[in-house]
Amino acid sequence: MKNKLIAITAFIILSMSSAQAEDINTEILKRLEQLENENRQLKKEYLKLKEMVESSQENNQEITDQKNKKTKNADGWLNFDNQYGYDVLDPTTNINRKQSLILSKKQSGDLPKNSVTFNGGVTAIADYQHSNVANEFGYLMRHPTGNNQVGTSVSEATIHSAQFGFTATLGDWVTANIEMLYDPEQSFGAGTNTALTRNQVQVRKAFVLFGDLNKSNFYASLGKMPVSFGLTDTVSPFTGSTVWHAFGGLANGAKLGYLGDNFNFNLMAIQGGAQFRSANNPVDGTAVPSRLTNYAADISYENQYGDVSSFLLGASYQKGTAYCQGFPITHFSPCADNNPAYDIYSRWIHDNWTVKAEFAKTTDVWPGTFNPSLPEFAAHKVTSFDLGVKYRSMFNDKPLDYSAEFSRFEAGPSGSEWEKQDQFVLGLSSFISPSVKLFGEYIRVDGYAPLNFLNGGHIPGSPEIPVSSIDAKSDILLFGVNATF
Repeated sequence: MKNKLIAITAFIILSMSSAQAEDINTEILKRLEQLENENRQLKKEYLKLKEMVESSQENNQEITDQKNKKTKNADGWLNFDNQYGYDVLDPTTNINRKQSLILSKKQSGDLPKNSVTFNGGVTAIADYQHSNVANEFGYLMRHPTGNNQVGTSVSEATIHSAQFGFTATLGDWVTANIEMLYDPEQSFGAGTNTALTRNQVQVRKAFVLFGDLNKSNFYASLGKMPVSFGLTDTVSPFTGSTVWHAFGGLANGAKLGYLGDNFNFNLMAIQGGAQFRSANNPVDGTAVPSRLTNYAADISYENQYGDVSSFLLGASYQKGTAYCQGFPITHFSPCADNNPAYDIYSRWIHDNWTVKAEFAKTTDVWPGTFNPSLPEFAAHKVTSFDLGVKYRSMFNDKPLDYSAEFSRFEAGPSGSEWEKQDQFVLGLSSFISPSVKLFGEYIRVDGYAPLNFLNGGHIPGSPEIPVSSIDAKSDILLFGVNATF
């Protein structure tokens, strides 16, 4: 009986424990489920908060980037581009095509919008010159006058020229360009190379350019700029061709151009009267530039053949050139009538070779080339032409250019002292950096034909004695450096 009682008691106790355990397990399960729900909710809120934080960080970064961009633009309005500086100031290439160069640089992004790109350069030379006739040196990179060349041998180490300018891009369509020039060697001022009148800084070029090649092939410019006549470039590293000396114009005016489909067309309205270089059209019989009475037109076609070849062919016409004065001839004097000229030019580039040729001629005779005291020599038209070739090799990983160019200025009939002046140039140059060029040249000039008093009239009472000499010969050995930024 006692054992039964113990068994019953144990059963009752175990039954009560099982029920309690089941209740406990149920409670635990409920709590676990509640914790899982709470954890799931917390995880959702965590992910939501994380997304908000990341979004906020991205917004903050974007704001920071925009601020940095604005700060960069604000601080980056001033630019220096050595390669552009060399190209825009280079007096040997693209002489009357700087507008096209600027528009192309804008299109490629090399000239940033709303920025000012400053540029400058110095050309220093040392040379030795010899002439077979005292005081008569025909080399045209310095004014051929007895004021600066005495005897039969001259030498110098000097600054030939210095330039400073800027190009300002004002939005998409408007660009302002200016070039200041210091050139005592070729200044029209009186006196020697050290006279204050020849040591002045001038505004060589200044124009406002309207155009955006990304939106239109047409452009226009207004101001003081090279005349759109001929090519007038040279393959020589320093010495300008005779075509440029004879017909390379510089004048006040307005230019309208088209650049596209391999064509480059320019029409320039030029201020009348005697302009800065090679343009003179009478205004009521005077040289006063009081009307737009002159113009020049140029059209050229250039085609690329692959990556290493191109061919350029062009032609120009100018209504009034500088070859219109009567006897005795002097610079910038009035003309009774205009004397037009035309020009034909070409350039071929293949791999490392460049070949160029140009021919320019007035349509009428130059009245002043007839000297009444020398009636056997009739008035003559003015002709100039050149032929040049350049080859580029490499030396110590730097480009090394060899060049040869022949050019002629012809102003009188055969047998006259002012018949012609020939120039032959052998050149060697190397770019030690993209904007620093070292060069050397040997120049031979046959003839001496300065424009002022070309065929006489400078000696009172002896108008039959010309300044020119067909027998004068000059030999020049020249070294120099052109450093730009």
